[in-house]
Amino acid sequence: MKSVQEQMDLILRGVNTLVSEEELEKKLTRALETDTPLKIKAGFDPTAPDLHLGHTVLIHKLRQFQQLGHQIYFLIGDFTGRIGDPTGKSETRPALTEAQVMKNAESYQEQVFTILDPALTKVVFNSSWMSKFSGADLIQLAAKHTVARMMERDDFSKRFKEGRAIAIHEFLYPLVQGYDSVALEADVELGGTDQTFNLLVGRELQRAYGQEPQCVLTMPILEGLDGVEKMSKSLGNYIGVKEPAKEIFGKVMSISDHLMWRYYELLSDKSIQQVEKLKGQVDAGNFHPMEAKKQLAQELTARFHDEQAAQAARDGFEAVFRNKELPDDIPEHAIASEGQPVGLAHALRQAQLVKSNGEGMRMIKQNAVSVDSKKVNDPRMTLAPGGRYLLRVGKRRFGYVIMSD
Repeated sequence: MKSVQEQMDLILRGVNTLVSEEELEKKLTRALETDTPLKIKAGFDPTAPDLHLGHTVLIHKLRQFQQLGHQIYFLIGDFTGRIGDPTGKSETRPALTEAQVMKNAESYQEQVFTILDPALTKVVFNSSWMSKFSGADLIQLAAKHTVARMMERDDFSKRFKEGRAIAIHEFLYPLVQGYDSVALEADVELGGTDQTFNLLVGRELQRAYGQEPQCVLTMPILEGLDGVEKMSKSLGNYIGVKEPAKEIFGKVMSISDHLMWRYYELLSDKSIQQVEKLKGQVDAGNFHPMEAKKQLAQELTARFHDEQAAQAARDGFEAVFRNKELPDDIPEHAIASEGQPVGLAHALRQAQLVKSNGEGMRMIKQNAVSVDSKKVNDPRMTLAPGGRYLLRVGKRRFGYVIMSD
């Protein structure tokens, strides 16, 4: 293992909060002296099958602990997933079925092992201990926490004040998540800033069960492509880890120069010294920010695909946007016009370049749509029957539409 200070320098990179730094240093010192790795835990409820880069901020931090020689426990909350995490919810969250949980869990494992080393990762399911709990065990667990402390959660207190329902089983969620740390005897638990309350419950329960309390480390929420809202599939500002290489590369290239450094800090394998040196070169005008962004895009694309695919994505990007060439694989879509003009927004949707006619209208008004390489901004524009048109939305979405007579 590296020295305690070297480990702390890497662990603290990009961290939002750490409870507490002094405790973690003591744990690291003991681990070094006894040659015993720390148990690092992070729990994931498999509520959706697909991960995006925002999810990987936490997984990337797990990877850093792994590289430092510590034992990673990737905990899949198949039991808690059936309760439903109430965090940030204004209403009781529907619980998942066992079949949904297991299907999503399989997809999670496939995706996280593009980042973590599977040979050095222990995947555990909290149903393996929680399913053995009797009613008496659950009551005993509930007795170790108070309603007053539970109501300190912002989402619970807000819902209570507004007269919104809070189901009793929702109180069990942070207790079960906290007990996971007891079951694993975790030294450190990682989570997003929105999970702070639940992580601290784990510390309290470990004390109640006579264990040394875990350190709590929270990572910030990653901003999406817009640089404003958190990365989210529902907002459409995300980069999915299962997306094609050219999509990952192109989306990274679409972020602002300012946001690029945030992504470097939270997602890159470059050391903080390397990132600071690169930023200094860009700030001094000795290195173009686009080249720095290409390095980042290539690194992240290779992580979820491979070096060859990442290089091909870079070559394709440069061919289109530096040399003003068109991609080689522009899809074609036939549209039955029945001899009548077809609205451009409708054609964009049929070509799968936008998700709805409404989005198509917005993109046209924003001057983000081209027809046969000419910008258009009239949402009432139509395409005549019998023609073949090259449509483009933004910088990266292309499609041919063939209008039947």
